[in-house]
Amino acid sequence: MNKWVLLEHKVYSANSLDIHYDFLVENGIDCLTWKFIKLPLLNQASIEIFKQPNHRLVWLSRIEHELSENRGFVKRIDHGIFKNVSDRLESECLRFILDGKHLNGLFEISGNSCRLRKIN
Repeated sequence: MNKWVLLEHKVYSANSLDIHYDFLVENGIDCLTWKFIKLPLLNQASIEIFKQPNHRLVWLSRIEHELSENRGFVKRIDHGIFKNVSDRLESECLRFILDGKHLNGLFEISGNSCRLRKIN
């Protein structure tokens, strides 16, 4: 069905709080997953993004979840349906049209960088 989700992931440690974002796109039996530290802004410079192991489909429907073994707390902050405008989902360069509140437009991933652009 081409669902996607943006999760805010808070990781607690003894003296600090680490916050990053997980971007997941449905890929049939699981979700392709990337991590970034800050949100990309529309028509701004690219930001770093890091490929992660694929995640389970259940993350597409969770709104909030406390992770086991004190690994933090996850909250959905955006979601929707994507249109893949890449050749295939296994490529190094991916392009998705997203319809969310924070991620709305053409979301491009190339290696370890991503960018959000307005759709003309």
